[in-house]
Amino acid sequence: MTSSSSSRDWYRAVWRWHLYAGLIIAPFLLMLAVTGAIYLFKPQIEQVIYADYYQVEPTGERLSATELYNRVQAEYPDTPITRYRPGESADRSTEFRVMTEEGATTVFVDPYNGEVIGSQLNADRFMSQIERIHGELMIGPLGDRIVELVACWTIVLMATGLYLFWPRNGLRVSGTVYPRLRKGKRILRRDLHVVPGFWVTAGLLFLVLTGLPWSGFWGANFQAIATNAGVGYPPSIWGGEAPTSTVKTEDVADVPWAAETLPVPNSEVAGYVPLSLDQVDTIAKTVGMDPSYTISLPSTPDGVYTLSAYPDRAQDEATMHVDQYSGAVLADYRYDHYGIVGKAVALGITLHKGTQFGLPNQLISLAICLGVILVVVSGVYLWYSRKPVAKSGAPSAPSRTRRNVLIVLLVGFGIIFPLVGLSLLVVALLDWLIVRRSTKLTRFLNAG
Repeated sequence: MTSSSSSRDWYRAVWRWHLYAGLIIAPFLLMLAVTGAIYLFKPQIEQVIYADYYQVEPTGERLSATELYNRVQAEYPDTPITRYRPGESADRSTEFRVMTEEGATTVFVDPYNGEVIGSQLNADRFMSQIERIHGELMIGPLGDRIVELVACWTIVLMATGLYLFWPRNGLRVSGTVYPRLRKGKRILRRDLHVVPGFWVTAGLLFLVLTGLPWSGFWGANFQAIATNAGVGYPPSIWGGEAPTSTVKTEDVADVPWAAETLPVPNSEVAGYVPLSLDQVDTIAKTVGMDPSYTISLPSTPDGVYTLSAYPDRAQDEATMHVDQYSGAVLADYRYDHYGIVGKAVALGITLHKGTQFGLPNQLISLAICLGVILVVVSGVYLWYSRKPVAKSGAPSAPSRTRRNVLIVLLVGFGIIFPLVGLSLLVVALLDWLIVRRSTKLTRFLNAG
């Protein structure tokens, strides 16, 4: 085989994988880009939607945390109150989380007169719905795995796309950096897929890699490896010895990624009177928590108060466990305590959400999302406009050697991202059990 024919064979093999993988994940990638673009503007959108709940008129002195707690308890007498959020500014309402029969509900209270402004079932909030679509397709763990699989295959798409469309005779500005508008419709269709892909590849790769730590399979295992490798929780964060508790902090509070698996210590039950919410609130202010902090209340006699701040900037993150009787700080875990992995993930998450640098961060991420939408739509249109009738439009199957080498490369990628490896196994089984036994399918898939 000549060098030229060998190169063409490789090209066809990569093109084939790029085409089929792209068509399969295109709807999911489009959904992730659209919901991600919406979620970037969560602060602004919620400020408009829930303005009547969020905004209060400062009128004199604020009531104490305990007084507000008692007002809410009187309104919901048989309902546990699990969290308290004082509000980060003078004109922001105070929030309590109560566990009603319908589920976790946020109660908004005017901190100046104690009036209950209203309540909202957390699962029904607009951004909660967007987050569920974006993270799990609203179908729970299965949806989470699908989203993770799409994210991993997106990396494959980017790598194969760069191979396919990178100029063979050196980087050319036209057709790569900007589209060629006067070369005819065929060239323009190609450029409307390639040029946006060139611009968004780095940003999309960043969004994929910073989103994976949230995933239920890869992210959970990555977190465990990071912690077990000694880059997790340093001894300096504990007020005494590190606890052996099997309860994780994510089970009792909403906390930053780095603190999710932090073990929860126990309070010393020795005849003490529990601290009031006022006293715990004072501790939060004294230790310099970000104003957006939340206090999660203990649910058992040996439980702890958990103070958490998950603000816009990663550097302001903090998680604390406080003995509910003595007020002793049992754990104080902040950004400065994070290992290199924890800091990288924390920064990646706030950049991913568009909060780290405010509006400029949001606009850059929005541009990436819009670019992804254009790449997906133009890619599907490019395929549809070129494919023959009743045929897949893919190049013919490459030689067995090329195919096997490419599969080995993909399997190697699957070791890093196990769900990709599992999907390759499924594809191989489908090919063996169905495609090869159907003459029509074989002709359709192998005829360009």
